[in-house]
Amino acid sequence: MDTSGITSLTDWFLEGPPWVVYRARRDILGQAEDDPAVAAARTETLKHPLVEALLAELFHWPGVVMKNHKDAGHPVHKLTFLADLGLNRDDPPIAKIAERIFRYRSEQGPFQILVNIHPRYGGTGMDQPAWMLCDAPLIIYALTCFGYGEDPRVQTAVEHLSGLARPDGGWPCAVCPDLGRFRGPGRKDDPCPYATLVMLKALGRLPTWRGHPASLAGAEVLLELWSQRRDRRPYLFAMGSDFAKLKAPLIWYDVLHMVEVLSEFPAIQGDHRFRELCAVVQSYSEGQVGVTPGSVWRAWKAWDFGQKREPSRWLTLLVLRLQNRIEEVRSG
Repeated sequence: MDTSGITSLTDWFLEGPPWVVYRARRDILGQAEDDPAVAAARTETLKHPLVEALLAELFHWPGVVMKNHKDAGHPVHKLTFLADLGLNRDDPPIAKIAERIFRYRSEQGPFQILVNIHPRYGGTGMDQPAWMLCDAPLIIYALTCFGYGEDPRVQTAVEHLSGLARPDGGWPCAVCPDLGRFRGPGRKDDPCPYATLVMLKALGRLPTWRGHPASLAGAEVLLELWSQRRDRRPYLFAMGSDFAKLKAPLIWYDVLHMVEVLSEFPAIQGDHRFRELCAVVQSYSEGQVGVTPGSVWRAWKAWDFGQKREPSRWLTLLVLRLQNRIEEVRSG
């Protein structure tokens, strides 16, 4: 992305919706949380109708049944987006939602959503609380962003899920015992790319895990899958043209989400494969002052990143923040 006009770009952010203003002031301008302008943007974010609608839906956690983990409108993805906005446990709506989530804690520790697995796939055919390795880490990520990272209930969930790591690195397609033999479409011995991505997303928020062998082995799995992208598609996760399109929110298996997650692990930022992934992000925003989404989620059409006609302030902010983070690590 062309950042030569950074002053005008910042002005553009500050003319945007309150969540863009809030994150731009915090992440780009480096203003403190107690700065009056930051506090005002945060207040306006919580009062905005689009954000209020997300909060109101999540008050009824776990909400609707998860039918497809790629369902961008599912509550678990809305939860992670609120975490990305920077809301936290000091916000009364978030504290209320967190208490709902804590009620749906499994015997093993991970937090649950509602699923319905047909008997032919090993399920009961009924709505039931359960967790899978492609959703439980996202809840941990959100709770950690909200400020619950040190909560013993979150720590127990982290320990259980991290303990499912494969000996060869990465994480498998794994589910709670209540779901029996259910698993996704792929070879049992393969790592699940998406489960590995979201596990790293959760662990990247915890400083003690950023240099942990399990985390670095998981990152190696994703980087190696990038190198082998023409030959390997574990569990049908490919790295083709759709993977390379920039989109928001960061809720599925795509290049921007992957680079954002991997950027939390300083040890791999000098890896040539990571640099190649960064170059893909850069190529799709090269020469632009703002970044236009290359693909969109219909569930988010009311947001500025839910269209492909013009640059999105939120998507542009994500890319610029990511570039700044990577440069800071390399120069530091």
